[in-house]
Amino acid sequence: MIYKSYLIEQNLESLTEKVVLFYGENFGLKHEFKKKIKNRSLENETFDFYQEEIIKDESFLIREIKNISLFQKKKIFFLENVNDKIFNILEQNIRHVGDNQIYLFADILDKKSKLRNLFEKQQNLACVPCYADNEISIKKIIQNKLKDFEGVSPYIINLICDNSNLDRTKLNNELEKIIICFENKKIIKEDLEALLDARTNDDFNLLKDEAIIGNRKKTNEYLSDTIIEPDKDIYYLSLINQRLTKLYQIKKQAKSGGLEQAISNIKPPIFWKDKPIYLKQLEKWSLEKIRKVLNNTYEIEIQIKSNSLINKNLLLKKLLLDICSTANS
Repeated sequence: MIYKSYLIEQNLESLTEKVVLFYGENFGLKHEFKKKIKNRSLENETFDFYQEEIIKDESFLIREIKNISLFQKKKIFFLENVNDKIFNILEQNIRHVGDNQIYLFADILDKKSKLRNLFEKQQNLACVPCYADNEISIKKIIQNKLKDFEGVSPYIINLICDNSNLDRTKLNNELEKIIICFENKKIIKEDLEALLDARTNDDFNLLKDEAIIGNRKKTNEYLSDTIIEPDKDIYYLSLINQRLTKLYQIKKQAKSGGLEQAISNIKPPIFWKDKPIYLKQLEKWSLEKIRKVLNNTYEIEIQIKSNSLINKNLLLKKLLLDICSTANS
């Protein structure tokens, strides 16, 4: 059963199947779906696994499904980075899902993909293609997110749209930053222009880049010197996520060619002055390490948003030190 992604965005509850595949190049949209599903599943047990963990032991998934919780909670499984390698295991186990749910997340799957065909044709399974956003869809997201704000003119919408480069992940980062910084829900053009100007964030970007490179000395120096502004923790976290996600995309593309070629091909394009930094960072990071840190940043984001008493500044600095350490592991 194939569902249009925009319909699921409008009403997630219309997705009633217990086993669902999200696939496509729109990483930001897939991440949104995952967050929404997790937010509505707070009363249930959730588990995150990568395909590699499951194919190493073919009985792993079925054991997890049949391992009944002490409190009889429904289990929600999130399987990341899947492809046709998991097809046989999944086909054998989906009939045992019971009251549990399985959500699979994949990159682009071509029309010959066995996994894609399985989810498209079986009525008890759901398939949600997540294609790249265009200018129209990006502007609709901006209008919806800022519908309660004053001063949202066509110029403002175009400014945010252009700054996102049609990348939903970056767009969400920018919108979150705007919502936090304009608490009075009134957007001033000059203030927004300054907020979206990357030059105002040079200091934190230097700190972020050195941490991801794994330069302990520079990271410690910048941690001491950089002013981390209060109430911008989500924005800083978004900058880290944005870079790690970009590194992940480049690493994936580099499997069929060199890193430099992958950097040249990546969309949105990377500014030529930033390419040496990306190359240094890519040398230190594997796909597995990037996924691990992205999961960590997701958990930190939940902590920051759900606990007003937590020391957000300390949490962010510890994350940067952990990233630096992971880069060298």
